[in-house]
Amino acid sequence: MRDAHAINFQWLVRLRWGAVAAQAATILVADRLMGIALPLVPLGCIVAFAALTNVACESWVRRARAVRESTIGGVMVVDVLLLTALLFLTGGPFNPFSCLYLVNIALAAVVLRPGWTWALVALSLSCFGTLFTGHGGPPLDLPSREHAHHMQMHLQGMWVAFGVAALFIVYFVQRVTRALAARDSDLAAANARTARHERLASLATLAAGAAHELATPLSTIAVAAKELERELMRGGNDGAAAGDARLIREQVERCRQILEHMAADAGESAGDAIVPVLVTSIVDDVLCGIADDPRIRVVIEGAARLRPLCAPARAVTQALRGVIDNARQAAPPDGSVLVRVRADTNEYRFEVQDNGPGMTPEVLARASEPFFTTRPPGDGMGLGLFLTRTILERLGGALELSSAPGGGTTTALVLPNGWHAPSAGSE
Repeated sequence: MRDAHAINFQWLVRLRWGAVAAQAATILVADRLMGIALPLVPLGCIVAFAALTNVACESWVRRARAVRESTIGGVMVVDVLLLTALLFLTGGPFNPFSCLYLVNIALAAVVLRPGWTWALVALSLSCFGTLFTGHGGPPLDLPSREHAHHMQMHLQGMWVAFGVAALFIVYFVQRVTRALAARDSDLAAANARTARHERLASLATLAAGAAHELATPLSTIAVAAKELERELMRGGNDGAAAGDARLIREQVERCRQILEHMAADAGESAGDAIVPVLVTSIVDDVLCGIADDPRIRVVIEGAARLRPLCAPARAVTQALRGVIDNARQAAPPDGSVLVRVRADTNEYRFEVQDNGPGMTPEVLARASEPFFTTRPPGDGMGLGLFLTRTILERLGGALELSSAPGGGTTTALVLPNGWHAPSAGSE
């Protein structure tokens, strides 16, 4: 796919072909039909030079792998100088086509960065100003010195008006261009959020369907295992066979719990009631069962410890648990996992920092994508950070990741202070 500069350069070449044709036609009409004596040889040389440079540009853009902004700016500088030469030979500031400077300025405001655009504005103003110092072409037959003075004032006013018009064109075109770019960026972000929510809904539907479909066979297995265990115990066989039957029932129960957790992790918990909950309670629930890990250290700052968080507790707990599990797996056996909770007037931050191997910029950019994982096959599906990010965005928060190879990873769960449910039309 070609970049934006290549596309802009191709359109500039087409515009220059139109300009060459229009210049040649205008010169012929003025000289042959309107009876205005023009220096045809130097004018023809200027138009021919413009055509030759455009042939070179068209040939080069077909071979070039990439087009730089400086190339486009350089060609537009040449066009300003060629236009100045044409005007110099055809009446200078008296030529009504002097307004064509604005075409290059408007085009530069659209396709070039502000630095190049303002440079072209300055060049155009300078070139237009030099036309007042001297020019070729037919003189004007002014009836009196007073009329000449008024005409001179009129031309100087045209030059000032040209500068003002150029400033307004550049300013407003660039403002509109930036606004459109910002709108496109916001639209792309909104589409990405919508796509993530749709994938999350698909995962929730899949999990709910799996739980429903597997409920009956799992219940049948559990009942059959219970009966088998009773028969074995009744027959006096309470050894390995009975233990295997109990193991079957335990594993069936574990499968049922996994299905329930999978449905909850896929987003069902985001719809829990919004209630005030202490951060310490959330952290205690998260660390239940892993609090004896010596690598984990928890720091809850004063404001976060005292101020309750209004959020669905189950969703926040699951999101934080998943991040801490990732940090525990990334940290070495003798490493550390720091859980820091802080709060201010605007947001709560749950930061989890490990001293593991960290992530490369490429991995970091894709870390929260669904089904992306760097773990060995069978050791995770690559959904943890994706689900965490989606849940946080549903709650009006965000997931922030920072990492570097060899420098560990810091994951921040950001929730707004005083969270409120988004309106139905916000997505």
